[in-house]
Amino acid sequence: MGATDQTTTTPAEARGALLSRVEDRLSGLLTAEKSRWSAVDPRAAVPVEAVDALVSAGGKRLRPAFCLNGFLAAGGDPAREQLAVDAAAALEILHAYALLHDDVLDDSPLRRDEPTAHERHAAEHRAAGWAGEPRRYGEGVASLAGDLAHVYAHRLVGALSPAAREVWHDVCTEVVIGQYLDIRVAAERVADPELSRWTAICKSARYTIHRPLALGAAIAGRLDLAAPFEQYGAALGEAFQLRDDLIDAFGDSSVSGKPTGLDFAQQRMTLLVALAVQRDDRVSRLLADQNGDGAELGRLITDMGVRGEVERRIDHLVEQARSAIAEAPLSPGWRDELARVAIEVAYRQK
Repeated sequence: MGATDQTTTTPAEARGALLSRVEDRLSGLLTAEKSRWSAVDPRAAVPVEAVDALVSAGGKRLRPAFCLNGFLAAGGDPAREQLAVDAAAALEILHAYALLHDDVLDDSPLRRDEPTAHERHAAEHRAAGWAGEPRRYGEGVASLAGDLAHVYAHRLVGALSPAAREVWHDVCTEVVIGQYLDIRVAAERVADPELSRWTAICKSARYTIHRPLALGAAIAGRLDLAAPFEQYGAALGEAFQLRDDLIDAFGDSSVSGKPTGLDFAQQRMTLLVALAVQRDDRVSRLLADQNGDGAELGRLITDMGVRGEVERRIDHLVEQARSAIAEAPLSPGWRDELARVAIEVAYRQK
């Protein structure tokens, strides 16, 4: 059966079958690497184990799913399926790279209901009484594991065409620049909603939805889909990040699997925060107070209407995404599936 045969396979089933192969690819790569380096010395496998622990802990697999959506919706040739599977796996490994570094930058204690890599290895150092400073050791292990994940991601996309490789290079560059802007704007306390919006698009929106879709389509040889996938992906990617900001500010850590309130504690200038800072001086004072009450800040942001404004922005972006895909040169089944996915992604609870 071909990858795009929709007579007996729904879009979701076709994606699911390839996602299963992505899981096998990830597991096979990391298992082989752990075995390879454990044979040298068990210590040498530690960075690989840190990558594997994060990948194996689950996650939504959004980036691989959107890459496969792009490939399948574009009518990808079954002969190119392995390229799409490898690229989807590479995106998940790239995500692990970003999370390992992001958790160090944010000093986050939890990820997917488990201690983050830098926390886990700092605790190991501390318990063993090793030389040096435990925190620096833990952060070093996490940073090196992230670097290793980046290497593995590049290995997986070695056979991409020039057009697909260009998309890959874009996503790798954008996630780093976006992350830098995130910490720089927080350090300067720049309350500029447009800069906050662009930072979120660069840091998260493009690499979560837009670029994975474009990468899948490029592997399928459908460069004509670049424009509609950009319109759909850019809008839905921004909605995804705004929902993430709301979950951080108002969510339940027992549901999300990570601490809430970090954006407030670290004065991250998300669109939610930037809008609030511009409207009321009390927001800046609460952010600057190291012992400030995050719940009080959340109530203030809600009372001044900013939370509602961000929710309405999400609604608008979802409509933009659904309109863009409704006009795309795709089969009706894939237009319906991508429209459905837009709702699922934008209104998730974690």
